[in-house]
Amino acid sequence: MNDFCACLSDSKESYRNIIAANEGNAIGLAAGYYLSTGFYGAAYFQNSGLGNAVNPLLSLADKDVYGIPMLLIIGWRGEPGIPDEPQHVKQGEVTIPLLETMGIPYQILEDDFEPQLDWCADYMAKYSSPVALVVKKGAFAPYPFEKQKDDLPLTRENALEVILNTIDADDLVVATTGKTAREIFELRVKRGEGHENDFLTVGSMGHTASIALGLAMGTEKNVYCIDGDGSFLMHMGSLATAADLADTNFKYILNNNGAHESVGGQPTIARKLDIESILKGLGFSAVFSAETSDEIECALSEMSNLPKSALILETRQGSRKDLGRPTESPQQNKVALMKNIREKAS
Repeated sequence: MNDFCACLSDSKESYRNIIAANEGNAIGLAAGYYLSTGFYGAAYFQNSGLGNAVNPLLSLADKDVYGIPMLLIIGWRGEPGIPDEPQHVKQGEVTIPLLETMGIPYQILEDDFEPQLDWCADYMAKYSSPVALVVKKGAFAPYPFEKQKDDLPLTRENALEVILNTIDADDLVVATTGKTAREIFELRVKRGEGHENDFLTVGSMGHTASIALGLAMGTEKNVYCIDGDGSFLMHMGSLATAADLADTNFKYILNNNGAHESVGGQPTIARKLDIESILKGLGFSAVFSAETSDEIECALSEMSNLPKSALILETRQGSRKDLGRPTESPQQNKVALMKNIREKAS
């Protein structure tokens, strides 16, 4: 789906190709567009996002409720029999059964796709209901995504290395899904360290702050939540809860590179926002910003003993072409972290 997303971003105006905060929002946008124009909207997302779209698909668009037709274009990660990452395996197994349970008819995209599109259009017209095109991994031809260019000094990985160099050795880290978690894993290897201080979230985009808050509530250790701008936008309301309940040991770090880089580089609106004011409005009392290594070190030094503190990192897009993936399973990561917390508490 990365190639499909890149092609759309390159060829369609922003008002016709909206990068929604989450998949449920995309369903709402398509529904509203249909209500005002009578034209069908299309919502495209990876199958991991189907879970976020279940509620509005069933309680809004379903033919037994409002009956709002729309085309769902769903990338099929974790297709049974096709090797993929741990977070995609279960999603891949249940993608087709979930669509069937929801009563959403589907076609698996083929090279001869025009008759399939005609079938989808006919179904939406006849039944006033959502219909899905399921897209296998690699179905689209390669299409390079032109990344945003800026002159910021640090990449995300540069900033993460400064963070790990600055925080205490027994502090805990909760990293958002995608390249952030992958880079932290490899940085730990580079430093000759284990991974028992980290929770490397491999899925559940948008829920990093909630995981970190729950972790911080069960330990006296400092917990550094390292989030991304896409995740931040996806479930921003969770940060109001975090700021309200957080003790001194919860520290929020937001990496803002203005893009969903882990899934292709589609732009977010984060660079257009006054994130400092948003975080303060959500309840954080001390919010720092940093673009350089020295600024990160100074901010973290001040944050270490401050309650309700947050740091906004402004970084440029880009990651190593040889960036690997964690060689430990999610279960191994969980067990090592829990054992480490119990041992240090006893």
